Amino acid sequence: MAEDLMINRTATKAEQYKSLLPQIEALLSGETDFVANMANVAAALKEQFNWFWVGFYLVKNDDLVLGPFQGPVACTRIRKGKGVCGSSWAQVKTLIVPDVDEFPGHIACATASKSEIVLPLIKNGEVIGVLDVDSEFLNHFDETDQFNLEQVISFLLK
Repeated sequence: MAEDLMINRTATKAEQYKSLLPQIEALLSGETDFVANMANVAAALKEQFNWFWVGFYLVKNDDLVLGPFQGPVACTRIRKGKGVCGSSWAQVKTLIVPDVDEFPGHIACATASKSEIVLPLIKNGEVIGVLDVDSEFLNHFDETDQFNLEQVISFLLK
């Protein structure tokens, strides 16, 4: 597939995902390098939705370590159970945070971040990382994002 995406920011969120998901699946098809695929996923999501920050953290021993991302510089390491990312890892579940200032123990990598969704990457029953998406707007993420981002993760982990 060509590395150009068909971007439509005027459609509804659901329609944007419907257009983007097959493009991401095609982009990842045939590429076996996990880091390259994470980089392209982060870029595609950032390009389509223009979120403040999109990226991955990977499990390394007792930490999540920064992986491929799009956006401003970020925290390099996050302990298991700490912040939204570490909590998603520890709880092995997606966390949607409407207002990060209300999340106990939130790690403020960037003060402009106002809401967040974090999804665990689960392979062979183990969390190997998380997909972290931040918005500069409150209450930006919902079940539509969760459902579709879980689809993106399924493409990534094939």
